[in-house]
Amino acid sequence: MTTMTDASVREFKMPDVGEGLTEAEILKWYVKPGDTVTDGQVVCEVETAKAAVELPIPYDGVVRALHFGEGTTVDVGTSIIAVDVSGGGAAPAAASAPAPVEAKPEEPKSAGSGRQPVLVGYGVATSSTKRRPRKGPEIPAQEASTAIQAELNGHGSAAPAKQRPLAKPPVRKLAKDLGVDLATVVPSGPDGIITREDVHAAAAPAPEPVTQAPAAAPAPTVPAAAAVPVASYDAARETRIPVKGVRKATAAAMIGSAFTAPHVTEFVTVDVTRTMKLIKELKEDKEFAGLRVNPLLLIAKALLVAIRRNPDANASWDEANQEIVLKHYVNLGIAAATPRGLIVPNIKDAHTKTLPQLAESLGELVATAREGKTSPAAMQGGTVTITNVGVFGVDTGTPILPPGESAILAVGAIKLQPWVHKGKVKPRQVTTLALSFDHRLVDGELGSKVLADVAAILEQPKRLITWA
Repeated sequence: MTTMTDASVREFKMPDVGEGLTEAEILKWYVKPGDTVTDGQVVCEVETAKAAVELPIPYDGVVRALHFGEGTTVDVGTSIIAVDVSGGGAAPAAASAPAPVEAKPEEPKSAGSGRQPVLVGYGVATSSTKRRPRKGPEIPAQEASTAIQAELNGHGSAAPAKQRPLAKPPVRKLAKDLGVDLATVVPSGPDGIITREDVHAAAAPAPEPVTQAPAAAPAPTVPAAAAVPVASYDAARETRIPVKGVRKATAAAMIGSAFTAPHVTEFVTVDVTRTMKLIKELKEDKEFAGLRVNPLLLIAKALLVAIRRNPDANASWDEANQEIVLKHYVNLGIAAATPRGLIVPNIKDAHTKTLPQLAESLGELVATAREGKTSPAAMQGGTVTITNVGVFGVDTGTPILPPGESAILAVGAIKLQPWVHKGKVKPRQVTTLALSFDHRLVDGELGSKVLADVAAILEQPKRLITWA
């Protein structure tokens, strides 16, 4: 009887809703156990490091169990909902059979009734409608769900849960690269999770014996040190914000970029008075009716022209094959501040667009980002990026490259300043540009040419025509 019931149950797994994302967090469930669902019906909303996405179920049936509650991060490939597709009256009965599991989803559901910003998905392993052999408050979510997955496969759940060390996918990759066996690493993270620092400590030849020798005594010292700030935490004077979602993904990406790509930043201050006059004229042009015309539009066009004149600057570094990959297209990234953090969606094939088309694409990109509806695909495949720090009144900065890109241009505030123009000091509209680039791909000469071209176009925007 159990076999028949299990055979009629389909497990819907967390899909990879982006390119290479490893996890997503369940923001909201739209169904509950006992509900009837149809092929294509949206059953939940999840958030990844890129965007919030609604997930449709791919078959008809009756919801038997929700394996995770709202606010839970789940690994890609992990089952999140069980649906009875038998089409008979057995579905409700089956749903009532595994009572312990149904009670479980109800708890997170009530806790997650108020929507809150969550991480872009980090998750737990596959679960099922069967009861967990071992359930206790001190058992980490990953360990418990691994036990359930083992039970589904017909193995004992307790042994696999203990055999598999707890660690995030990036940490597992780091351990593999350094040749460290995770089973030998002493975890210091919450709930016994192995951190990057633990792996580095295990890989270091000198610290390793020191750490293992006093394992019985000093091991508790690490958590104790970590607990000191918590003990002295004053809720009335401090606020702790969990690092998750877009902010967590951005932090990881920036650390990876800063420590893998050798950054070089160059600066130039330029008179953009003529560009500002051209912007006023374009706003009156019928070709731009209904479109937003601003300095960013002409700066973006200037960068695209500069890259066309210096195509070797539009490339990426292939570490695995030790090759430089020249891109014959430009996916222009625009850094956008959103309520969930900084994201960098890009305009696909921006080099093929006319100025009005580029204005339209910029407007759509910014509007979509502010609404929090930027798709994961819109944030993949960028080649170069623009970040406009001038909107905050900042003169310039030294931007960090988005991973995999060759250059990023920071645009400072445009201010009226004294400037020597035609031999006389006059008030002119002036800004400072900063170009950071990967020195493996772009040397000083090439980077200087790109930056100089952008500055020259903004100083004399008629070059957009003569250099086109």
